[in-house]
Amino acid sequence: MISCTEFIPAYSELFKFLDKKGGKKAVNDFWNYLSDNFLGNLEELVKKHGIMGCWMYWSHTLNEEAADFTMTCDEDAGEFTIDMHYCPSKGRLLNFKHIEPYEDYCGHCQVLYNRVLEPLGFEQIYDTSHVNEARCKLTFKRKANK
Repeated sequence: MISCTEFIPAYSELFKFLDKKGGKKAVNDFWNYLSDNFLGNLEELVKKHGIMGCWMYWSHTLNEEAADFTMTCDEDAGEFTIDMHYCPSKGRLLNFKHIEPYEDYCGHCQVLYNRVLEPLGFEQIYDTSHVNEARCKLTFKRKANK
């Protein structure tokens, strides 16, 4: 069986192709399509379990990808954080000598997950200052009531 990580270079190349054909909007449209059609499980978990649904979703997916990460979840504060110490997807792309990664490869995380969680009342804080070291920090927290 092929692991999900084997598809990482293909994703990066697809993002570059879409960007070349239709610009960043085409890439974002594709990411929105993926979010709308393939992240129903995240949406259902958060609807049923609140912010703990994020923990449930990512504890499965990140372990499946063999990522090096720390997750924290504070249900009382309504806050969930992934501190990605080493992202195997971005790390794999950075290690290739024959492929240059799509310049905003990591942007898919921001678009995909925010599109699901923002309508459920969560705001996203995404620290991408270390993506070229295959590290990032993604936080979702309950929006303050106005």
